[in-house]
Amino acid sequence: MKLNKLSLRVRIFFAMILLVIIASVLIAGVTIYQYNEEARDYHKERLERKETAIISDINYVIRETTYPIETEKVPLIFKDEIYRIDAIHGLRVLLYDLDGTLLKSSKASITRDSVVSCIDVDILNEISNSADHRFVVNNEKNGETFQSSYTYIFDIRSKPLAILNLPYLENDDFLNKELNEFLERLAYAYVFMLLIAILLALLLSKYITRTLKTISDKINETRLEKRNKRIDISSSSEEISTLVNSYNSMIDELEESAVKLATNEREQAWREMAKQVAHEIKNPLTPMRLSVQSFQRKFDPEDEHIHQKVDEYSQTLIQQIDTMSSIASAFSNFAKMPAQQNETLNVVNIVKLGLDIFSEDYIVFSSEEDEIMVNFDRTQLIRVVTNLVKNGIQAIPDDREIPRIEVKVISEDQTVKVTVADNGVGISEENKIKIFEPKFTTKTSGMGLGLAMVKNIVETYKGNITFTSQLGIGTTFTVTFPKK
Repeated sequence: MKLNKLSLRVRIFFAMILLVIIASVLIAGVTIYQYNEEARDYHKERLERKETAIISDINYVIRETTYPIETEKVPLIFKDEIYRIDAIHGLRVLLYDLDGTLLKSSKASITRDSVVSCIDVDILNEISNSADHRFVVNNEKNGETFQSSYTYIFDIRSKPLAILNLPYLENDDFLNKELNEFLERLAYAYVFMLLIAILLALLLSKYITRTLKTISDKINETRLEKRNKRIDISSSSEEISTLVNSYNSMIDELEESAVKLATNEREQAWREMAKQVAHEIKNPLTPMRLSVQSFQRKFDPEDEHIHQKVDEYSQTLIQQIDTMSSIASAFSNFAKMPAQQNETLNVVNIVKLGLDIFSEDYIVFSSEEDEIMVNFDRTQLIRVVTNLVKNGIQAIPDDREIPRIEVKVISEDQTVKVTVADNGVGISEENKIKIFEPKFTTKTSGMGLGLAMVKNIVETYKGNITFTSQLGIGTTFTVTFPKK
């Protein structure tokens, strides 16, 4: 799952949860680190306090002893006192000579091997070279951490007398217990914070994206052909307000542009219509004018064939007048929007009625059912059927051996389909996109308004018209409209 495919709301939600988890992990890590630092400081300071107290006790013993204060006499000086010091301070005490050889230990059972009885040379050098003649060694044994401090013991004349070694075990049981208890309480707090964060993330992401969702829905609903509503959001951030204002400005400009475009289209349509009407009317006017002029020049009352010539001239004029009348009717029918005078009709019977005006015996009708009821205008449905069948008849070439037009009525769940299929010449690819345009025709006669009118009627009744065609094979038109 790619992050850029997630919705903004989901991204905000996961970002907030991830932020809380990262913060929790960091706080827990810092807490553990701080506890470890405090534990190290605690052991360091505790060793220094015990070392200071033990040295003070040792100095007291040196001042009060009756033995000669010499390195060789250290075992005698601290013969019994070293056990008292161990018991009082709870720390084992080891005394070495200045060469690192063990002189006296507070543990009587100590094994005098090379490891215990001698101090490493490197440690001796560190003690002698340091300013305070003190050195601390850290080591681990059997999973336990030890600190071992080495420092000089001085006589009353401040001359080095011996080396004091204090092995100190870092017992972290108490601190670890406190740490575990603290982390446990912190875990409960983190779980509670996580639940609160999830709730807040859901609410906040919903609040942030709600306005964006409203804007998105409005943008998706924006259409050039209808009046679009402005977005009214009372409380929002500055960025959202800017976006809303930009959208509202766009809607205003779009509405102005749509009005101008519609006006221009109407004006252009009327101009084209006027040109077409003028052109179609001028065609029959010319032969009418020529006929009248010819009749005027050749009129002779004494001519014995005068009545025959008058009849011929009259017939010519009547034909041209009928042509002009059909032109006017065609444009009138195209310009007039179908009135939605809905009535409950049986589509099967109405289609049969529309086919009765045709005398061609190759028109075949079929229906899956005898009765398919719809709400439609009877006259408009007949106009749709007759125009499609007429186009099919005109599309069949004269040399077609077996001409055929099939008209079918098909009932579906909530719709009705009327198909008109012919085996005519078909429609070329370049003409398919123009087939429903007004004035477009491939015939030598007619004005190309039939299919445009059919499309206008069907879409007025919330239906649609489609077609499939193959050159030289034929064309099938399919009209689909709802039953109610």
